[in-house]
Amino acid sequence: MINKKQKNINGFTLLEILIGVVISTIMMAAIFTSYNVVNNSYSKVTDRASISRSGRDIVTMMIRDIRMAGFKHYFGTNNLGIPSKDNLDYISGEDDIRKSHAPIIIRKNTLGYDHTGDGIVAVDTIDSSPLCCDSIHIVYGDFNQRDIGGQPYKRYRISYFADTRDDLAGKEDAYFSIFKTKESWRQDFDNPENSEWTTDETFCPECFVKEEVRSHIVDMEFIANGEDGKRFFPTPLPGTPSSENLFNIRTIDARLTFRSKKHFFRSDAPIERPRLVKGIGLRTGEFTDKYLRDSIFVTIHTRNIGENF
Repeated sequence: MINKKQKNINGFTLLEILIGVVISTIMMAAIFTSYNVVNNSYSKVTDRASISRSGRDIVTMMIRDIRMAGFKHYFGTNNLGIPSKDNLDYISGEDDIRKSHAPIIIRKNTLGYDHTGDGIVAVDTIDSSPLCCDSIHIVYGDFNQRDIGGQPYKRYRISYFADTRDDLAGKEDAYFSIFKTKESWRQDFDNPENSEWTTDETFCPECFVKEEVRSHIVDMEFIANGEDGKRFFPTPLPGTPSSENLFNIRTIDARLTFRSKKHFFRSDAPIERPRLVKGIGLRTGEFTDKYLRDSIFVTIHTRNIGENF
């Protein structure tokens, strides 16, 4: 009886087991491949989204500051002994560009900014590469009624510039970052020649020096346009024949190009077919590495710039 039952028990043959193992292996390989493809696609999408999201944040900050360029505060008639309008001297910068109060100054192809000595003159200039970076310096007025005994009318200079991080100097993966500096004009009414831009926290607690606002910048480009939309060439600068257009700037075309923090492409681009990063003007960068580079373009209206600044 027992032998009869054993004869009725059916099992898998070795061949059937091997076939099952092969099929399972193929299915697992297909599932892993699909997962790998989806995961890589998701990583690329998130990398692009990260560049776009963080880029929008810094662009929004720049838009707000550039729109303030040239603003002057009018307090009006009062019984507090405060002048009705901004009474700070205006320094053209024709003789000393470091003290210029021009609403917007753009320096082409520069890195760094020494706010203590050279003013808006860059400490390094990139001559060997057409990329990275322009710097922009924005001047606008403000008012603080609580500073009646001091200097209620304020004038600030905001500077955006690119530079390398000190902790990355000399490293293979060194990259540029966008930095921001905020200075205030300290007016000496008794001795105007002693007036100066300063970041002294006792005079300007809201000021700061070289704060990093965004890393992995590839290029930062600013183009000044006139009322008719035509580009100014050369770029208006104090102390040059182009200075007459400093108060005719009506819009700023800005381009910021960022690089991914990690490798994005599987392989380097061939030297004969590099990946291109095109600028607003003639600036074009060629890259063969595995990093993704993406640009943000925006046109900003300088609504406060006029001849009465």
